[in-house]
Formats: sequence, C-alpha cells, structure tokens
Amino acid sequence: MPATDAPLDAVIIGAGVVGAACAYYAARAGLTVAVVDRGPVAGGTTGAGEGNLLVSDKGPGPELDLALLSTALWRDLAAALPAQTEYEAKGGLVVAPDEATLKALRVFADGQRAVGVTATEVAPDALHDLEPHLAPGLAGGFHYPQDAQVQPAQAAARLLAASGARVHTGEEVTAILRGADGAVRGVRTPRRELRAPAVVNAAGTWGGRIAALAGTTLPVMPRRGFVLVTEPLPRVVRHKVYAADYIADVASGSAALQSSAVVEGTPAGPVLIGATRERVGFDRTLSTEALRRLAAQAAALFPVLADVRVLRAYHGFRPYLPDHLPAIGPDPRVPGLLHACGHEGAGIGLAPGTGALITAALTGGAAPLDPGPFHPDRFTEDA
Repeated sequence: MPATDAPLDAVIIGAGVVGAACAYYAARAGLTVAVVDRGPVAGGTTGAGEGNLLVSDKGPGPELDLALLSTALWRDLAAALPAQTEYEAKGGLVVAPDEATLKALRVFADGQRAVGVTATEVAPDALHDLEPHLAPGLAGGFHYPQDAQVQPAQAAARLLAASGARVHTGEEVTAILRGADGAVRGVRTPRRELRAPAVVNAAGTWGGRIAALAGTTLPVMPRRGFVLVTEPLPRVVRHKVYAADYIADVASGSAALQSSAVVEGTPAGPVLIGATRERVGFDRTLSTEALRRLAAQAAALFPVLADVRVLRAYHGFRPYLPDHLPAIGPDPRVPGLLHACGHEGAGIGLAPGTGALITAALTGGAAPLDPGPFHPDRFTEDA
C-alpha cells in the first residue's frame, strides 16, 4: 500500500523545464508543491532540446505575447540562478537567400515590431560583421537581440532546486485521485499518494496520457526532432543563426520530415545543429536522412563547418497540439486539474511565462497576460 505524504497545495507531474518553472513560481507565491516524474529531471523533451529562447520565429499573437513575457522572466532568472544554466543573451540572426525571401522577412518583422520585438534589418555586406563565417551571397537578414539560450537540463535542475519543491523522480503517476464530486484530490505512484487539491499536467509529449488518467482529453502528439553536436571549436558561430524557411517549418502542421538548419555555438565549444520535425509517433529510430539534411544545410550556411566532425546526434519528441499553442490553465472538465503542456519546440523559451500563468490560476491572482487563447478545453466540439 503506497504511503500517504503530507498534504500539499499542488502536485506537478513532469520534471522538465515547464514543470520546474511551475514549481518555482508556485513556491515563490507561497504554495507547497511536489514534482513527480517517471524518469529523471529533464529526462524527456527538455533534455533533448537545444535551449532556444526565441522571439524571432513567432508572428504576432498569443504565442509571441507569451514569448516576450518569458524572455523578460528569463533575464530575471539568469540573475537569480547559478551560472550553470549557461544563459546567453546572444541574439538571433535570420538570413534570407534571395530578395523575395528578404521581402517576406521585412513584412514579418514589421508585424513583430508592432508588438514589442526588436528586429533590425542587416544589409548583405554587413552580415559578416555579425557572423564572419557565414556563406557569401546571402540577400540580407534580420538581427533579433532578444533571442537567447540556456543549457536546458541545467535550467530545469536549477529551477527545481531553487523552488524548494519536494521532488520524486523515478515514480510514474498511475492514478489521478478524485473525490466523489469529481474534483482532483492528488496523485498515486507505486510508492506513495500525494494529496493536493490541484494537479498540474506538465508531462510534455505525454500530457495526453495524464489527461486520460484524469478522465479527460488533450490531443498532444509527438513530433520527433534531431540535433547534431560537433566537436569543440573556437567560437565560429556567435549568434543563433537560421535560414528564413525555419519560420515556415515551425508553423507547419505537416507530418512529413522537415528540416531547416539552426546553428549556434555553446560556451563549452561544440556547435549545435538543429532542427528537424516529423510526426512518426514515438519511433526512436535514427533517421540518417534527417541527419544528412541537417549537416548539408548547416554547411551551406557556414562552409567552415563542412569538414568539422560531428561527435553525436540526439533526438526527442516535441509535444505538438493542432493549433500550435500550448494548453495552459485549469481544465473546467475536471476541477482541480491544470495543464501546462503542448509547447512543441518552444517549451524551454516559454517555460517561465507558463509557470507564471499556472501560478496565477492556482492562487487566484492576476494573470500576467490573457490566458484565454491557451484554454485546455478549446479542442472539444462544444468549446
């Protein structure tokens, strides 16, 4: 019989960066929380990410609003958390191969500027002032100084440690406890029962399974992505650099393999090369085609990388929802259940804003932005 731990204000399912951010902000608001995960801290999507904190790839709308909020919160967190989080306000550079693409980028950037994004056009002859090793012949680009990066697993671990939450890793949630009135009363694992009037589903790609345990639905699907890691190098890539077609890939709902190189250096020296997207369920098979595309696209952007050794490749599953917006907030179908999942490839960047929204919902405080577009029940027929 599982032991019953002391009552809590909330149980958070998922020890990735989103769950860690929810725990951090909830604890700062005075709530007593526990975090439970069937694996280790950052053992899922977070640990397979690049650590992108991007505003550059998002057009005006709710996701960009959440990204701008999170960008400001990440700056605060960078000052509060240990240096191991490797926060770098490196900025992003989006490049265009031709005039038609550059014209489309101008329109995109104009819309972003109207809602608070800083985007500066870079002339073709000035691109190499920002990135000396870029390929020649590009039509121009846009510099986004608000883009940044963290080491994602470290960020999750340091947020959790700073939260002071009780952390139970290696414990799979087997049941969502509910009262006679249908309201949430906590969770059960093979080792214990954690009692609380609120449960936060921050299980990422597996958020649909947690929703089903609670007797509801959330159409989260896995979208597989690969990342290449090179040998350590001098700082040959200064910013987060990608071609404009990456923006279209992020917004696409296609299940087919899509790839567009995002290239960035790291403090430790290796260059990270992402990103692919494809919906193949939870298939963990290595895709040589995905890796080949990434390598070729990275070398096309930075010819200096053509002869650099790739030491390893890794992959993970982004939690995809059909409208490309995360589900954040209370689920009215199950009182006491809140969702914080479905961020696709933007979860690391959007984690602090998500944690702030969840904390406002838990405490009844003022939300830092309109939570309406993120309502978890928006996928139901009568929503």
